Amino acid sequence: MSTENEGTAAPTPPAAPSAPPVPVAASTTPEPSSAGRPGAAPVDASAHEAHPPAPGAGTEPTRQIPAAAPAAPPAPPAYGQTSPGAQDPYGQTPQGQVPHGQAPYGQAPAAHGAEGWPPPPPTVPAYGGDGGHGGDTWGAPLTAHGAPAPKPKGRGGLIAAVLVAALLAGGVGGGVGYWAAERGNDGAGSTTITATTPKDLKREPGSVAGLAAGSLPSVVTIEASAGDGEGGTGTGFVYDEEGHILTNNHVVASAANGGKLTATFSNGKKYDAEVVGRAQGYDVAVIKLKNAPTGLKPLPLGDSDKVAVGDSTIAIGAPFGLSNTVTTGIISAKNRPVASGDASGGKNSYMSALQTDASINPGNSGGPLLDGRGAVIGINSAIQSAGNGGFGGGQAGSIGLGFAIPINQAKNVAQSLIKTGKPVYPIISVSVDLQAKVEGAKISEQGASANELVDPNGPAGKAGLKPGDIITQFGGKPIDSGPTLISEIWTYKPGDTVKLTYLRDGKPNTVDITLGSRVGDKP
Repeated sequence: MSTENEGTAAPTPPAAPSAPPVPVAASTTPEPSSAGRPGAAPVDASAHEAHPPAPGAGTEPTRQIPAAAPAAPPAPPAYGQTSPGAQDPYGQTPQGQVPHGQAPYGQAPAAHGAEGWPPPPPTVPAYGGDGGHGGDTWGAPLTAHGAPAPKPKGRGGLIAAVLVAALLAGGVGGGVGYWAAERGNDGAGSTTITATTPKDLKREPGSVAGLAAGSLPSVVTIEASAGDGEGGTGTGFVYDEEGHILTNNHVVASAANGGKLTATFSNGKKYDAEVVGRAQGYDVAVIKLKNAPTGLKPLPLGDSDKVAVGDSTIAIGAPFGLSNTVTTGIISAKNRPVASGDASGGKNSYMSALQTDASINPGNSGGPLLDGRGAVIGINSAIQSAGNGGFGGGQAGSIGLGFAIPINQAKNVAQSLIKTGKPVYPIISVSVDLQAKVEGAKISEQGASANELVDPNGPAGKAGLKPGDIITQFGGKPIDSGPTLISEIWTYKPGDTVKLTYLRDGKPNTVDITLGSRVGDKP
């Protein structure tokens, strides 16, 4: 990602027009949007994975505006007026002028030209001319032609911004010095400017700065590498005082089988770590620090079910390896069905995600998404890309569409991984046709026997569902696709009873279904 600051030459004011200026309609350019939906061959709804398309790369450079050709210096305008033809940079009527066809308050329209246009030449006030207070405009050195010195031309890029700032500061100093010298020559005495030192800033504990300061010591940057040296960087956060760290599966997957895993705290201290358990379908993993230090402070966990759209969010992570990065935003949406895949092309993960516009980039994965109180409400896991590449080898960058695993779901998975080392998934034991062009999740009718498409002894079979049925609601939430159904199922626990609505021959039916379970990820 890059930010360009472009400087442009100050244009010379044009001569007065012979006719009133004609407004030019502003033009707008629509912004592109992107969307996608994962799709794959029919599989078990409890274990299906798909591969979303890889993002592309490319950015458009900012065009440089050519400098205007120099022209003869204009005559100094009257105090409180603007030269004819000048435009106000904020799109408002310049000081000292009125819109075309109108007269200043308390005056009759001028008779100079048609409808008073163009206006008569301005009159130089006495205190700015030969009489009055001594000639030149106060505080503004003039050139040999009697006009203010022209502004320096701008230069492109970030350097231009720095130079402009320096020049503006120099200009202010020059004006003050000139004025002080004039006063000295007149015998009026000198002016002394005393600099004062501001008191130390105090940041409230509930401010973003206060919450970040309290949370950063419990966030770690994770470096994972496989036996062949390949790997990457991600984020995690302290889950308990025993040294367990909660993160994404795709952050640590490369180090799961004989690789190297380290966790570095914000104070720079690094610890070796090991994988305790991974849940590929949920994209959740738990690692543990070797020789964990005492005094670890777990981050407080919030309630993701009570999050509302518009709530403030804070994301902490290591985007593109930049550790201890803090960004802010809001909750943009809830229950967003998302299917995401890791960079190695592994199986997909499904989540009913919290959507946020806080800036999230590669390396933020596994980091905490905090609410306005500093409690964890999600694990940052995925982003939607517009296809333009970024910093770091063409990887996708943030466009304000980030997705986090709700912490209520992640907490349940973490407890299972710490206890048994394996994930447990709720299932309904059906195969879903992800290529079906229907509004809902259609149970497959082909590719296997009927008993394999709907297990007669499974939750759906016992509830009476058959191949060809279209599931339209689950737990009172609308279902528009197979991935949406999987995402919703995995927000529950095995043994939960949920209402399910399906269509058969166009007629809706609603049944109660008790979720089954599957231990571990399918190979």
